[in-house]
Amino acid sequence: MNWLKQQVAHVAGTQEPIYGPAAVQSVAKQAETTPYTELQPQDLRWTAMESTCVETQTFYLMADSGHIGMAQVIYSNVAGIRTTCQFNTKVFYPDRKIPNLWSSDALDAYGFDERKLSFYADGCAVTLSEDATSYSVKSAVNEESIINITVSRTAPGFQVGTNGKSFFGTDSQHPWGSMRHAFWPRCHVEGSIITKQGDIDFKGRGLFIHALQGMKPHHAAAKWNFVNFQSPTYSAIMMEYTTPPSYGSTVVNVGGIAKDGEIICAGAANSAQHTEIKGDPENEWPEPGAARFLWSGKTDAGKTVNAELGGSLGQRLDRIDVMEKVPGFVKTLVGGVVGTKPYIYQYAPQQKWELKIRLDGEEKAEEGILFSEATFIS
Repeated sequence: MNWLKQQVAHVAGTQEPIYGPAAVQSVAKQAETTPYTELQPQDLRWTAMESTCVETQTFYLMADSGHIGMAQVIYSNVAGIRTTCQFNTKVFYPDRKIPNLWSSDALDAYGFDERKLSFYADGCAVTLSEDATSYSVKSAVNEESIINITVSRTAPGFQVGTNGKSFFGTDSQHPWGSMRHAFWPRCHVEGSIITKQGDIDFKGRGLFIHALQGMKPHHAAAKWNFVNFQSPTYSAIMMEYTTPPSYGSTVVNVGGIAKDGEIICAGAANSAQHTEIKGDPENEWPEPGAARFLWSGKTDAGKTVNAELGGSLGQRLDRIDVMEKVPGFVKTLVGGVVGTKPYIYQYAPQQKWELKIRLDGEEKAEEGILFSEATFIS
């Protein structure tokens, strides 16, 4: 019966049977012996699977002006039947008086260069430089947000473990799903986004993430926590997801801390905690009011690193009803599940947060800008 349920779930997107935690081969297992590996150019290739997947390249931008932005390419394949690409742009204004800018546009004539390191479509190009140290992001697909930015890494990129992947399936040799994240944790950003409100200079800091969900998104994760902290000296980033009960509500957390020219530590021994729940009466999700994020690891020299961020999340920047925002083809990935009502809560507290980092017994602290998301799916 489980086999039948699984086949129906893969095609229709319905809830999977209970496989238990043993059906997740977490990247944390790799991290026990290899906490992380530095990214090489081949690690930045688009996979562009021909089966169900959602693959993204996302650039998170923190301008010196106080603007926070995002530029994102999404490659989605539904059951190997239909592939669609989308370009998303979002801008949060520093005074919170101007409404958030959101653009989401389907892309035509999309493709990749020969090595699958760069993406292009009509009116859009995300191009990796020859030396693989910067991306040029250009988009004129929406006149509300014309983008021309360059994101250059100032620290090495990394993936947790040897390949950044967690696998899903009862046969570890033949998994039916996967999840992968690769990071440029600390970047310098130049360029602008032209909007109807005027040009926004996005000179500042950034974070780049290449992610691949090699299965239906709601089958892999029931909830997410995401952290992007940037300060003058440090970048602290974290991506955590909890699987649905079908995979034992297993928590997988990948992240790291970097400074210019160096990864201080990275791995899977991190955690995200919601220390205050204020709730959302409109949909009953446990929206957080405060949070605490912890990193733990070792430097390349074997020195112990512990770091902490915590505080009030303040008034949310946005609450996204995913089923309202995503294109129709993506809805087919999750529409078959009763009770699936994904919401993303986004925060950037106006009061700066302080990163406390203890390295080999010596503690330092530095204030910076936080952007965080809490996502509830099922």
